[in-house]
Amino acid sequence: MADYYNYIKSLHLIFVVTWFAGLFYMPRLFIYHIEALEKPETEARVLGNQFRVMERRLWQIITWPSAVLCIASALVLLWIMPGWLSQPWMHVKLGFVVLLIIYHLVMHRMYLRFQRGQISYTSRFMRIWNEGATLILFAVVFLAVLKNSIDWMFGLAGLLALAVLLMLGIRLYRRLRERSGKPD
Repeated sequence: MADYYNYIKSLHLIFVVTWFAGLFYMPRLFIYHIEALEKPETEARVLGNQFRVMERRLWQIITWPSAVLCIASALVLLWIMPGWLSQPWMHVKLGFVVLLIIYHLVMHRMYLRFQRGQISYTSRFMRIWNEGATLILFAVVFLAVLKNSIDWMFGLAGLLALAVLLMLGIRLYRRLRERSGKPD
């Protein structure tokens, strides 16, 4: 089975990319969906219907299958390389993967609410929510690449610094939108 390791790892990385693509784009669709509801009634209805179709296709055809295939390929990789499970970096990485799965499941609940037209989120909230996947992606990639060579305190400080920079970026974007007269 070790001969297949690189093929499975390649598939795993492809599924990671497509899963994150869905997790990054879905909140953007939610933002556009929320902002479409602020349009005149006829336009809001047409756009709302179109966004529901786009959300459904992204979620059911790309995001969920990618998540399942990513996790399945990861389990196969762990079966091939069981020694990884004794590595501290893998424990931390798996902790972030659990957070990612929770993030995905919360996003699924949001998706269902949007499909039913029960939208109680603001576009600002969705912009902030969207950064959760970014933080998890950074953590998982650095852990997977650097493994035991990462200094945990430095890594945590870097992740917190990234979170602060993302929040500052969101605030700057909001101010720029307010100056241009566009709603948040």
